[in-house]
Amino acid sequence: MIRTALLAAAVAVSTVAAPAFAAGPFDAAIAGPWRSAANKARDQYRHPAETLAFFGIKPGQTVVEVSPGGGWYTEILAPALKGKGKYVAGLANPAASENAAKSVEAFKTKFGDKAIYGDIGIGVFAKGVPDIVAPGSADVVLTFRNVHNWHMGGWDQEAFNAFFKALKPGGTLGVVEHRMPEDRPDADMKKLGYMKPSYVKALAAKAGFKLAAESEVNANPKDTKDYPDGVWTLPPTYQLKDVDRAKYAAIGESDRMTLKFVKPR
Repeated sequence: MIRTALLAAAVAVSTVAAPAFAAGPFDAAIAGPWRSAANKARDQYRHPAETLAFFGIKPGQTVVEVSPGGGWYTEILAPALKGKGKYVAGLANPAASENAAKSVEAFKTKFGDKAIYGDIGIGVFAKGVPDIVAPGSADVVLTFRNVHNWHMGGWDQEAFNAFFKALKPGGTLGVVEHRMPEDRPDADMKKLGYMKPSYVKALAAKAGFKLAAESEVNANPKDTKDYPDGVWTLPPTYQLKDVDRAKYAAIGESDRMTLKFVKPR
């Protein structure tokens, strides 16, 4: 079993509630009319203002989001950083396959309106590609609910090594991930979509990061994490479709760890 002791880090780590973010740099983007009603409905589970405040993101920074998927956070980060910073999406390697190339083009098309999103940067984040962006050029690297995918694909450590390389000394890595209880078998992380916090912290420590703080802003105590199809049983996926849908809707989205790491200066 992988234990937290693997971190071996002599650094004080705080568990904090995210600070208030009133009149913050992301408020206008969170309220933006370009965001769909469905995406805004998920704010109650994803807590974008509080999460971004916890990670300490500021105007003027270069922020790299790896594997942004459909761009839920892109709709917030890119407009907020437009003209006063830089948003970079770490996307699949378009040279890897036709599907990868199509996904990159679809992302560029979806977020091509520069009046809203500004000039979005595109980096390559993929297995076997060591540089997402120019080494040491990012102030912040973010990943939301992705670590389980890299773990199941067998390249989670490679991913964290790439994050470390991309960041400036003193830069921040922000991780949000579905949280598995520490007493579950390690093998469950390969199939249920939940990850143990100790395992994620060990990946970061091995890459060279120091854990700075933890937040419970994305916690959900209703999530029992024992579903037929793992985390995908819950919304927004509803893997079981209409089977017990009301039950899973009442639980809401998954319980998530929110971790802030720093690259030492």
